[in-house]
Amino acid sequence: MHDIASVFAAEFGREPRVFSAPGRVNWIGEHTDYNDGFVLPFAMDRRTRVAAAPREDGRLRVFSHDLGERAAAALDGPLDHRLPHWMEYVLGVARVLAARGHPVCGADLAVRTDVPIGAGLGSSAALEVAVGYALLALAGTSAPRLDLALAAQAAEHEYAGTRCGIMDPYVAALGREGHALLIDCRSLEATAAPAELGGATLVVCNSWVKHDLAASIYNDRRAECERGVTLLARGDERVRALRDVSPAELEARRGELPEVTYRRCRHVVHENARTLAVAAALRVGDVAEVGRHLLASHASLRDDYEVSAPELDLLVEAAMAVPGVHGARLIGRGLGGCTIALVDRAAVPGLTGALAAAFRGRFGRSPEIIETRAAGGVRED
Repeated sequence: MHDIASVFAAEFGREPRVFSAPGRVNWIGEHTDYNDGFVLPFAMDRRTRVAAAPREDGRLRVFSHDLGERAAAALDGPLDHRLPHWMEYVLGVARVLAARGHPVCGADLAVRTDVPIGAGLGSSAALEVAVGYALLALAGTSAPRLDLALAAQAAEHEYAGTRCGIMDPYVAALGREGHALLIDCRSLEATAAPAELGGATLVVCNSWVKHDLAASIYNDRRAECERGVTLLARGDERVRALRDVSPAELEARRGELPEVTYRRCRHVVHENARTLAVAAALRVGDVAEVGRHLLASHASLRDDYEVSAPELDLLVEAAMAVPGVHGARLIGRGLGGCTIALVDRAAVPGLTGALAAAFRGRFGRSPEIIETRAAGGVRED
């Protein structure tokens, strides 16, 4: 890994402070966060690092080491829409924090990450949370970590054009070493659960696939869920989000929903139930129960939510053919990115070889296999 402080010194000619925030792996709870539901992520031990030093002219100058690109913008004034997309995250979180009463200052920033970008591992939230934390620290102030997470989410909505939920920035800001967080996305309360299961572990497999339509389909799926809520609320004023609908209630009212809307809602409603079940199973070490729900989640994401891809389906199928694998599924928005597999530690080498061989055989290239652990949230390094 390149020393980001040295990169900063070479770029800007002075010494920085260094801050970092993690990517995340989600055990289960996909597309539930923007439906006021439940998610179960942990902060992974791959991080985005930001080297930073203050400026007095109210400007941000940013060097992305990974992309080899530079961008600059004022903290206030008209927004320059010619900025590279990645700069929208940086500028967005700075402006949102300032608008919410958290003073930030101008800064020189150098950024690098070992969180795979576009892989469904929370890379944009890691960037936003690390930058926001750095800018607050440079200004000699701080904000509650939940406020920082909410500012990062608002930056996604208002500047990057993605109507994301709270999960990614929440765990980047509040991740807990050795634990997953069962987050109630309505109350924003979280309870801890063990992130590992004794003799079993999670293995992440990055397909390297990025589909151009992922962002637009994500927004479309959110709109379809909102349509379902509107229809379901007509007969039940309790319903403010799909969180408020049980599987039995949804089935009883299936005839009131268009078929596609019903299937989108079915995924979310059952995914909430699966997430609560996995959190309970983690606490008692029930590997088989966790694995069963992971596999059911993948089938639901593939068939009801329709956000899988051939590469992801192959990785799940190849994993499930390996002895010692208890369950597997896609993670993130879908249409590319990563899968996870819950596997006995002794079977990890066999799983790694099987995934690589199957993927090369079908697609002619190798996936990235990532073994990770549950780490802490944003910090100054």
